[in-house]
Amino acid sequence: MDKEDSDRPARRTALVAAELSRYDVDIAALSETRFANEGSLTKVGGGYTFFLKGLPHDASRIHGVGFAIRTSLISQITESPIGVNEQLMTLRLPLAKGRYMTVLSAYAPTLLSDEATKDSFYDCLRATLQAVPRNDRLVLLGDFNARVGMNHNVSI
Repeated sequence: MDKEDSDRPARRTALVAAELSRYDVDIAALSETRFANEGSLTKVGGGYTFFLKGLPHDASRIHGVGFAIRTSLISQITESPIGVNEQLMTLRLPLAKGRYMTVLSAYAPTLLSDEATKDSFYDCLRATLQAVPRNDRLVLLGDFNARVGMNHNVSI
């Protein structure tokens, strides 16, 4: 955690936690985190625990997904989030009367990605969705890098 008297800007997780708190968000899906490997971190005093999944340290980290969960809710979550890969993460939450909700955090390839990369992502997304228990409520969140309109060939 950054020291209060530091000249450095606050770490990104501290900034995200502050905004989530300001908007009173309990759970947020995160994309393009660029976090190495997989893990979690809790910002002391920040009020949120971050669960992140990315590529190894030695790989070009342009993706990364995760969840930010209000730390006070962690004790109510019976299963830890599961990083499928650097573009998909699932979180299964208990609901009332023995029911569950599965939340997916997704970060799709950009329009400029090659077809094989896009196909691989959507194949993995399909397999992940099919693995969700049939009786679970399902929430799919993320950045699908979609374009709207007729002129989809415009370069970024």
